Amino acid sequence: MSQKYILVVDDDPDLVETVAMMLESKGCEVGKAYDGMEGEESIKERRPDLIILDIMMPRKDGYVLCAELKAKKETRDIPVILLTAVGEAVPTTRYSHADGMATEADEYIPKPIDTEGLWSAINNLL
Repeated sequence: MSQKYILVVDDDPDLVETVAMMLESKGCEVGKAYDGMEGEESIKERRPDLIILDIMMPRKDGYVLCAELKAKKETRDIPVILLTAVGEAVPTTRYSHADGMATEADEYIPKPIDTEGLWSAINNLL
């Protein structure tokens, strides 16, 4: 795979760094954003080849950002992998399984992340 630019959007800085290190070790270029609004701005500045997007984030969550991206002609074909701990959080948050089913994400990866599984999903989408 030629060098790809992957944007990682998550409000957990440790997770962003862990995923970024893994991607960089595989030869990818990595962009980082720490909430949905930062992710949206990053996408406007530079179009990624793929987006790894957390669901539960402040200011703009991953469901909303993913839906916005998939609704726009300019960004709808960018593969989006949603990172989700929502299954465990449904009873205690406003997030639901229905929200996830309505989202046009290309792949879902549960947290805690299996980096080998994530890398496999990235390769399948690219």
